Amino acid sequence: MDSVEAEQPEAIPSSPPSNKTELIHVFWHEGMLKHDTGKGVFDTGMDPGFLDVLENHPENSDSIRNMVSILKRGPISPFISWHVGRPAQISELLTFHTQEYINELVEADREGGKMICAGTFLNPGSWDCALLAAGTTLSAMKHIIDGCGKISYALVRPPGHHAQPNQGDGYCFLNNAALSVQLALGSGCQKVAVIDVDVHYGNGTAEGFYHSDEVLTISLHMNHGSWGPSHPQSGTVDELGEGKGFGYNLNIPLPNGTGDRGYDYAMRQLVVPAVEKFKPDMLVLVIGEDSSAFDPNGRQCLTMDGYRVIGQTVRGLADKHSHGCLLIVQEGGYHITYSAYCLHSILEGVLKIPVPLLSDPIAYYPEDEAFSVKVIESIKDYQINTVPFL
Repeated sequence: MDSVEAEQPEAIPSSPPSNKTELIHVFWHEGMLKHDTGKGVFDTGMDPGFLDVLENHPENSDSIRNMVSILKRGPISPFISWHVGRPAQISELLTFHTQEYINELVEADREGGKMICAGTFLNPGSWDCALLAAGTTLSAMKHIIDGCGKISYALVRPPGHHAQPNQGDGYCFLNNAALSVQLALGSGCQKVAVIDVDVHYGNGTAEGFYHSDEVLTISLHMNHGSWGPSHPQSGTVDELGEGKGFGYNLNIPLPNGTGDRGYDYAMRQLVVPAVEKFKPDMLVLVIGEDSSAFDPNGRQCLTMDGYRVIGQTVRGLADKHSHGCLLIVQEGGYHITYSAYCLHSILEGVLKIPVPLLSDPIAYYPEDEAFSVKVIESIKDYQINTVPFL
């Protein structure tokens, strides 16, 4: 890998937070901005020849730049401690991915790039960024394991939760969150729970731990089904794991437009009870602001308030079961402005800040959670009757 200079983020003058408030240790490296996904019609990379304006691929650096800047210069900045990320080593990647798949990515990079699958482009410089994303996430987890802090946030791109052990998918090359789970298990953790609120099914993470009872994977996502050969998993309630892993992969496919109250109901009725029964000693929250009401790549209607409540709920689980230890890993989020605002709210919730520091600039969508509640109740009945540990 070509060397990427580690740049320490600028110090932010601010008043210190209350001693009662935990800092969030943010792991970030500017080198990840160099992943250029190109232009085209949405994520296809294609120019049809009859459009004057081609848009950036939805997974581009603009939204992540705003996430960095809102944490540096926004009102949450006093609660943030910055750390520089680093590239992963090949040996670390092999704790989750197969040697054949890693060889494929290395060869694609050597030959100048490759379309891994529809919408997923490994372009010149992308492999370095993928290594930085994986290594930065591993550093964030190690910070917790080493007792240096209880809450870490890996602010990374390209995203990772669709990357399976042997193939890439959905803009993802390396599964950042799954690699951090393997590090935790290899460092003495007995049980790890992964809660994924990206709008799409965390199929890569689920696939990697499908036969394990050491990892509880829970994914709340819109009911999108399979989207092709790179994503054979459907994300339905009956994908529960296999062998000793049966029951330890819980899918919560939510109706389109579920919204804040529906997500909160799913968290309280399905996620919290499962984590309470599982009793993990490490929690990983996989976040995607593409579940928001204004994201171009999702059909859900979460607002800042909804994300704040999710953050509060997961923090409560961490305090009760993992001694407050929580790793947060960034995934999707494609509205350039609102993704940053929603990230702010998630972290506010995790920090248990009592009064919102930012008001919502654009949320107005009316909610009716009645249908979502019916679907969540049916999922609950199915899980209770099918999953042994519940």
